[in-house]
Amino acid sequence: MPSPGASYGRGASQEKDGGPPSRVLIAAELRDLLPEDPLPGYEVEWIAAKTPTPKGDYVAIIPILSRPLGDPELAGLPDLKVLAQCAVGYDNIDLEAAARRGIPVTNTPDVLTESTADLAWALILAVARRLKEGQEMLAKGEWTGWNPTQLLGLELFGRTLGVVGAGRIGQAVARRGVGFGMEIVYTDQVRRPEFDLATGARFADLSSLLGQSDVVTVHVPSTPSTRGLFDGERFSEMKAGALFINTARGDLVDEDALLASLDEGHLGGAGLDVFSKEPEVPPALTNHPRVFALPHIGSATTHTRRAMAALAVENARAVLDGKQPVTPVVHR
Repeated sequence: MPSPGASYGRGASQEKDGGPPSRVLIAAELRDLLPEDPLPGYEVEWIAAKTPTPKGDYVAIIPILSRPLGDPELAGLPDLKVLAQCAVGYDNIDLEAAARRGIPVTNTPDVLTESTADLAWALILAVARRLKEGQEMLAKGEWTGWNPTQLLGLELFGRTLGVVGAGRIGQAVARRGVGFGMEIVYTDQVRRPEFDLATGARFADLSSLLGQSDVVTVHVPSTPSTRGLFDGERFSEMKAGALFINTARGDLVDEDALLASLDEGHLGGAGLDVFSKEPEVPPALTNHPRVFALPHIGSATTHTRRAMAALAVENARAVLDGKQPVTPVVHR
């Protein structure tokens, strides 16, 4: 269901009273992923992420996560009919402000599930087998030859993978875990019987999951109830030597608490693709020998990014044509 107050029956006229075409704003970062004329019949203006949102008679915006869109921005866009986010997450958008104005918000789920699950597993393997330390040893010319106790890591076969959030991506990560011979335990707002049957996964509350998992991988959205979810208390509930993986949202994690748990030797390592204040990343995290950090590239394959951009445009087009969007965001 759409957000309260959203209307799909106000299709934007491509030409106003015989005048010039209506204008839309599209993130300039998407330009190489889209056709030359992504919205025929509309005048497209490409806007770079660092450029403030302009005021004007724009009827649609196709933004990326770095563009804040709340009351201050929407007040200057009286003709806006749709916010078609090119991402699954939408914490940059004030949903209540959009709903008050009857502006539907859309996102791009599904198309990035498999690429993000692959990236989560890249982090799991990198941290479990201490690839960062091995690569740095070679780069610094410090390798002196094979040693039976050198860079001993965590063998994943027979271990337990804890999935926090069993939505599309969480389930895709878990399916890959079965292939590695891991036991799957998950927590979510609801039990998922089909997922249980397909993977042999077991449902548990968060504390129980943390206490039995050798690898904890996070796949929940950023909401008021999940921000700061992983704090010092949660990390202390994890098994000694366990690995922590986050490809969801950076603000789910108290990064100081994560660092403390790593420095104290309680956690065995962390793999991170997201951070609380992107693009700022604490050097203590990136430089930590047991942290494998990446610059938010979970969905960064050519196939997936093109599919995301195309879906965002498809959502905008649908609303402008007076139809329901393909993937509306539900605002509760």
